Amino acid sequence: MRITKVNNVEKFTAKVIPKQPQKNKKLVDSIIKDVQKNGDVAIRKYEKKFTGAKISSLQVSKTEIKNAYSKISKPEIAALRIARDKLEKTESMLKSILKTKTISNNGIKISKKFIPIQSVGCYIPGGLAKYPSSVIMSVVPAKAAGVKRIVVVSPPNSDGKIDPLTTVAADVCGANEIYKTGGVQSIAALSNGTKSIKKVDKIVGPGGSFVTAAKFLSSDKTAIDMLAGPTELGIIADESANSNYVALDLISQAEHSKDTFCYLITTSEKLAKSVNENISKLISKIDRNTIVKSSLKNNGFIAICKTKADMIKLANILAPEHLQIMTKNPESISSQITSSGLILLGDYTPSSASDYLLGSNHILPTNGFGKTRGSLSVFDFIKIKSEISTSKSSIAKISKHLKILTNAEGLPNHFEAVRGRVQ
Repeated sequence: MRITKVNNVEKFTAKVIPKQPQKNKKLVDSIIKDVQKNGDVAIRKYEKKFTGAKISSLQVSKTEIKNAYSKISKPEIAALRIARDKLEKTESMLKSILKTKTISNNGIKISKKFIPIQSVGCYIPGGLAKYPSSVIMSVVPAKAAGVKRIVVVSPPNSDGKIDPLTTVAADVCGANEIYKTGGVQSIAALSNGTKSIKKVDKIVGPGGSFVTAAKFLSSDKTAIDMLAGPTELGIIADESANSNYVALDLISQAEHSKDTFCYLITTSEKLAKSVNENISKLISKIDRNTIVKSSLKNNGFIAICKTKADMIKLANILAPEHLQIMTKNPESISSQITSSGLILLGDYTPSSASDYLLGSNHILPTNGFGKTRGSLSVFDFIKIKSEISTSKSSIAKISKHLKILTNAEGLPNHFEAVRGRVQ
């Protein structure tokens, strides 16, 4: 990884923030329009083109689900259930906060209720790696929220089958429907509906650049959670940090894909050099080293800042998906961080563990969106239902003020609708 001394935080961030690909949008738009027009036929065409799969039935059948269980081990099923239960506990606690509230004021009654979205589509990536954990992270909060129809889509392999772990995870977590399609065509199907796949109200889940572009282009007619991906990991560490832990954590997130954005922010030149040396020693011995090497070399960096304040400023501007703080007093630094998707404190809270079994959600905002939202949660699957009622006497009391406001905006008929009731 390149080591850079940071003299000006703003100028440095302008250089290192990855540029988002724009060339994909024209192709993505053409696939979406094809699926809109030709439905299932277009989906099958693109699956054959991109995965080589010939798919007769897009939906995963009950028999296929049963067969998937036979292809994975009991310890794997147990691990999926443990991960599900841990996240379910967190999401159920969040749901319990949402109580119906009624506000009464001079005869006007407003009620705020929290109700689940009726249908959601969960995109589960495939291709370079298997992501049954992403099934858990998207389906469990939807289930906890009370969503009635939860749809899972995931890319099939060349044999036209979804990874059995992904299939079992979807079943264990309570998905209602599972479909053998991925990429842009699956987002288009969820957004527009086809003969096999009914339209959903919201699409959630991470994906590569093509899926992210498809979600963006579909968001004018179907709600989405966020534009999530590729993976980001920022680490703030001082001279007290274990350089081997830092190296291992950077490698762990860099193995997702060649376009991950992983970096270290420190005030210690000694730590910077030690981390780089550890990465060099480890990289030849690890699996997926081609991906890791490419990611860290092309996108990664080690920033040596002058002060702790500069480290915090840099982290807040970059707003990483995951931010690990490995310093003498991590809570003190965390209290000044406002923009990361997830903050992990101390030497023994690696981001890789949070991806699976800490009870937190690994579907997180990237590309700076951590400044405005946090992880996917039960809140993403719930809407506020507002009800209001008033009486003739109550509305009469406010009519003169309403006339002033409607006249000020040049909308006199708004007032007439009220006057017709109270005169």
